Amino acid sequence: MSEKKVPQKAPYVMDVEPGTYAWCSCGHSTNQPYCDGSHRGTEFTPVIEQVTEAKKVAWCGCKITNGVPFCDGSHRNM
Repeated sequence: MSEKKVPQKAPYVMDVEPGTYAWCSCGHSTNQPYCDGSHRGTEFTPVIEQVTEAKKVAWCGCKITNGVPFCDGSHRNM
């Protein structure tokens, strides 16, 4: 696996609690948008995001955002 997979062409909009989250950067995780270790043995690594308060977030689902790990609308250009 050397190419990113596009799990969906829309963000994963979720309510999250304070904590540490590992966003999947490769797109191969079966636990999208979070990392499940599917990247092992590749050049990909998860993006660790610290959330300090309960809030709604839009995790990138297309994996091409410039606002890693959050959606910036880049999927509209796919």
